[in-house]
Amino acid sequence: MPDPIELTEDERDCIQEITNVAMGQAADRLARLLNVYVVLPIPNVNVIEVNEFAMTLKSLEQADSVSAVCQGFVGSGVSGEALLIFNDASFSDISTLLDYPGNQTAHEELEMLMDVANVLNGACIQGIGGQLDIDFSQSHPVVLGQHCNISDLINQQQTRWRRTMAIEINYTIEGHQINCDLLLLFTEDSVRHLQRLISFLLEDD
Repeated sequence: MPDPIELTEDERDCIQEITNVAMGQAADRLARLLNVYVVLPIPNVNVIEVNEFAMTLKSLEQADSVSAVCQGFVGSGVSGEALLIFNDASFSDISTLLDYPGNQTAHEELEMLMDVANVLNGACIQGIGGQLDIDFSQSHPVVLGQHCNISDLINQQQTRWRRTMAIEINYTIEGHQINCDLLLLFTEDSVRHLQRLISFLLEDD
């Protein structure tokens, strides 16, 4: 059995820089869609066990109710899943920005959730792939839950991964109550392949 994956500080910094560029591209697309300014924090990059993954999700529990979409991606020996967790309190502001009239139905909220997921997931995944010369294919997004709480998501996800590299990105919109978290989760084999790709970038520095 291979040794458990670990990241050096240089590798973590490199992945953080690559993610910074990718999330900036994703934020730019979201800003154009909603005509707003998107606030970007520094992404968190960590290798975590499944029990720590539950704690990571729990740490996002700032909202009473969330909706979540999961989307797989694969390319050149690297695979993973993008998990977008959307604060349900954001739907009111985002419907205003998208010119949805009146109170939204569950179907309209699902459409908005898919629109945001397609923009953020797609741009971020392709942004990372573009910097590493990986052409990622993405599966169709799957709704993990609508108007549920983080505990429900934890119960669903606990058996999906054992050990993973997790990149956590929090998006907020300036002047609006819109907040969502994007988690990019890579399999252990994928991380080993990413480390080989990153080693070339680090050698060039």
